[in-house]
Amino acid sequence: MYGPKDSSQSPRFCGTRTFMRLEQIRTTENVDFVVAGVPFDTAASNRTGQRYGPQHIRNFSVLLRPYNPDQDINIFDYCSGVDYGDIDVIPGNVHRTYDNIEKELTHILNQSVTPILMGGDHSITLGHLRAFHKKYGPVALIQFDSHGDTWDHYYGEKYMHGTPFRRAVEEGLLDVDHSIQIGMRGPLYGPEDIDDARQLGFHVLTMRDVRRLGYDDVIKQIHERVGDRPAFVTFDIDFVDPAYAPGTGTPEVGGPTSYEALEFVRGLDGLNLVGFDLVEVLPAYDSGEMTAIAASAVMYEMITLVALKKRREREG
Repeated sequence: MYGPKDSSQSPRFCGTRTFMRLEQIRTTENVDFVVAGVPFDTAASNRTGQRYGPQHIRNFSVLLRPYNPDQDINIFDYCSGVDYGDIDVIPGNVHRTYDNIEKELTHILNQSVTPILMGGDHSITLGHLRAFHKKYGPVALIQFDSHGDTWDHYYGEKYMHGTPFRRAVEEGLLDVDHSIQIGMRGPLYGPEDIDDARQLGFHVLTMRDVRRLGYDDVIKQIHERVGDRPAFVTFDIDFVDPAYAPGTGTPEVGGPTSYEALEFVRGLDGLNLVGFDLVEVLPAYDSGEMTAIAASAVMYEMITLVALKKRREREG
């Protein structure tokens, strides 16, 4: 079993930075989950620097501890995990990067290991979904984001961080009848920027919908929409209001607090979750490491969901 180094015995400032002080081993043996970085950012449309996101998250994550009091579980009593390192990317070449992602993730998934991935800009999720499709067929998508990312193109380019979910639908990677987008907000070019996602088949809850419905009803809609389908969770850090997560490429005001964001992730417990990613952390704009704090906490809750699933399996 692999778990984090005990920070009561070894100071957090000692050793190589890994997520949550997990052992950095490129293995799928005797592990239930791996944390891996995908440091690609050359499909971003505005600010760049998301390639440094994975290490930025790792740097702060050393403060995380194994017992999650909100979910009442010691994670590593039920699951084993490692920091897998980074998947090699090709700066400036999104298609070769997708090939690398798909190859590495296919190996991980074939060993029945749950990947928890750190971006990188949101374009990388298309590569993730290609690998998950090979394992599970079309998956349900649970997307926390301030943008739908279903545009057809940016500057005539089809593969950008604002286009992955249109491409995923076109490639048949998603079970759109069981997919949902949560948190869309901010100025748009026109109503089609939201309507296009609905026409593609997504259930869309804008941030105004989220505030009107309230947390319990949103979680209920997610569970009803996804059902028992294998589900992939993608979390763009710009889902969180920039007052709590300023370090991102396309921030939008009017979002949830960091606490609310964590509660939404916790509310996914009980779904058939097969993988996760968190994207768009941009360290250069991260005042006081606020974004790294939020991102590492969201990923911690993702790992907790793996542990909760393992506990249910063990206890029958």
